[in-house]
Amino acid sequence: MPRVYLETYGCQMNVADSELMLGKLAAAGYEHTENPDGADVILVNTCAVRENAEQRVIGRLTDLRRHMTRDTVLGVTGCMAQRLGARLLDADSRVSLVVGPDAYRALPDLIESARKGERATATDFDLEEHYDDFQARRFEGVKAWIPVQRGCDYRCTYCIVPYTRGPERSRALADVVRETREVVAAGLSEVVLLGQTVNSWTDGTGDFGDLLRAVGAVDGIRRVRFTSPHPNDFSDRVIAAMAETPAVCEHVHLPMQSGSTSMLKRMIRRYTREGYLACVERMRAAIPALSITTDIIVGFPGETGAEFDDTLSAVREIGFDDAFTFKFSAREGTPATRMPAELTVPDDVVDTRYEELVRVVRGISRERNMRRLGERREVLVEKAARKGGDLLQARSRDFRTVMVPAEGTAIGEYLEVELTGTTGSTFTGTPVPTSRAVRLPTLAVN
Repeated sequence: MPRVYLETYGCQMNVADSELMLGKLAAAGYEHTENPDGADVILVNTCAVRENAEQRVIGRLTDLRRHMTRDTVLGVTGCMAQRLGARLLDADSRVSLVVGPDAYRALPDLIESARKGERATATDFDLEEHYDDFQARRFEGVKAWIPVQRGCDYRCTYCIVPYTRGPERSRALADVVRETREVVAAGLSEVVLLGQTVNSWTDGTGDFGDLLRAVGAVDGIRRVRFTSPHPNDFSDRVIAAMAETPAVCEHVHLPMQSGSTSMLKRMIRRYTREGYLACVERMRAAIPALSITTDIIVGFPGETGAEFDDTLSAVREIGFDDAFTFKFSAREGTPATRMPAELTVPDDVVDTRYEELVRVVRGISRERNMRRLGERREVLVEKAARKGGDLLQARSRDFRTVMVPAEGTAIGEYLEVELTGTTGSTFTGTPVPTSRAVRLPTLAVN
């Protein structure tokens, strides 16, 4: 069997797409290998959200040459492939394939053509493509990423996603439920529903609240998560479904991007500071134990000191459990690149603001986590810890990372633990006697 090696960069949607690609190639007779040495096909599934992500891929493409034989097919897939198209073929003579997110169905044929010496790009959008008939080869041993929506219609001024993923379209509820049942049959009990603005999902007959209830009702599902939602699409119906569906976890990742109404307007986020705060208040009223994380951009064109202070005050007022913080990265083709040059925030100012934001976010997170010591959480053991062979990494329903003893514990097991220590961001947990849940079977990593 020809062997295919695949590297994935970027968001969870890219991880899910990689699983779909491997599933399609497996059905076509390819074997997945975790080592690029001597692989017949090397694919790099890419991200285009920030410039440094693309530069990292360019460097990796050069590095991968040392693993290639004369006949190895090297392909670039994903958002960077969609954005740059044939320019990638021109930039690197060893790249044979450039395949966008809507063209994975043609991947086996494109590879066969490349093995005969034909170089090709496939970057047309297909507004009907959801890969419903693909059998994903899942990387995760304890959870399943399930795309329910592709593309985005919001078109924020800084964001490249609408140009690399196309317009928003949603899968049918029945197809999502069918895949969820297949996930349970394969031995998994947690699913993560994916979409660029996932809570705007609709199949024409139901809304995202209906989808949450339907997926949460599948026999064998213990945890339902979703990412990433948009603050505008949390209707009362959706929030009620979150609160009333036992399987839906008490965590939401709610991108804020800025705490300043004037900044949000320049970003075309379509909500105000007050609207975002009201959304948080409605969710916390319905789900008091809700954990909230967010995304925040520093240094967007025109950001003033007062606007940055508005962001800091919003962070303090909301008390996020954590935040992914980013320095603004201009992406070719987005409206933000056409803003007047005088709006550019100097690099040293961006650096200073970024450090201050990180300090505030980490301080709040540490303070909140210290108060949780002594509490009990149900955790799902996910994988070996990065450091320390005597620990496994687990995750609570409210998205806390908890390190648990490896001895006597297995990946895929549910435990009740007492939170006994914290680094400020992660916890250590001690299993509570007699609380050990029945371990569920897990998927082997392919």
